[in-house]
Amino acid sequence: MSEKATPILETTGLKLHFPVRGGIFQRATNSCKAVDGVDLLINSGETLGLVGESGCGKSTLGKTIARLYKPTAGNIRFEGQEIGDLKRKELQPFRREIQMIFQDPYESLNPRQTVGGILEEPYVIHKLGTREERRKWVKELLEKVGLPESSINRFPFEFSGGQRQRIGIARALALKPKLIICDEAVSALDVSIQSQILNLLLDLQKELGLTYLFISHDLAVVKHVSDRIAIMYLGRIVETGDAETIYQKPAHPYTQALLTAIPVPDPEHIPSKQILEGDVPSPIHPPDGCPFHTRCPHVEERCRIEEPVLENAGKKEHLKSCHLNF
Repeated sequence: MSEKATPILETTGLKLHFPVRGGIFQRATNSCKAVDGVDLLINSGETLGLVGESGCGKSTLGKTIARLYKPTAGNIRFEGQEIGDLKRKELQPFRREIQMIFQDPYESLNPRQTVGGILEEPYVIHKLGTREERRKWVKELLEKVGLPESSINRFPFEFSGGQRQRIGIARALALKPKLIICDEAVSALDVSIQSQILNLLLDLQKELGLTYLFISHDLAVVKHVSDRIAIMYLGRIVETGDAETIYQKPAHPYTQALLTAIPVPDPEHIPSKQILEGDVPSPIHPPDGCPFHTRCPHVEERCRIEEPVLENAGKKEHLKSCHLNF
């Protein structure tokens, strides 16, 4: 992280609700609250890890920040400018500043285009450079991510999963963005390849001064790359703080349960897992009060009625959304 923490992106009260339609006329009868009032701050040059179970809304949050979805409510400020309500043409300059690396490197690459065509496309869309200049830039991108120049004329199916993800990373770097959203960028890869891709991302961050929002369900991976961590549950942030504090002194029972699930590479280690009972509630009908109270082992009557807010958990910039103290 940079010495001086300068916010590059901030969301306040960010919501994205998908309409649930039914009946003969397919009218909206309810809404799926995928993102339900998220306050998030990402500082320039840092990696913020966003963690949660499948279905908690973390990927949807990332896509909303990148403005692939238009938010239902709330604000998204990038370098101090509101981008949440910008129209398509007004968003184009910000497309160069915010890029994404997707989970599945095969599905996110056009199988009918060569690698050269895929990497040249951002320059064509934004009308940058001549054909010769674009060709030169594509070669430089391939070199940056550790792929040979001969990759230009090959198709995505001719590469391994790790190599395809390197192509996805190169495409994200093409327009020299300031913020890259890594949406489960290594979860579809073998463990040995995961470490190579993570090290590549860290090297690129140092070289280019990048800022990452690193989305994952794997706390062990997030610990390796993140400066700060935000824990998400049922469309909301329930705890956030620097990585060391989150791992050493988690203040929310959901975070505590997630941490006990991390495997320890020691055959003599006896795990003390906290097994959460029940299932994640439906985002269409979230519970009253604390969204976690239906599964919390420490639930009190107040938790069923009153919704907690993100507040100081005892250390600077360590916030929790819980009525109880642990």
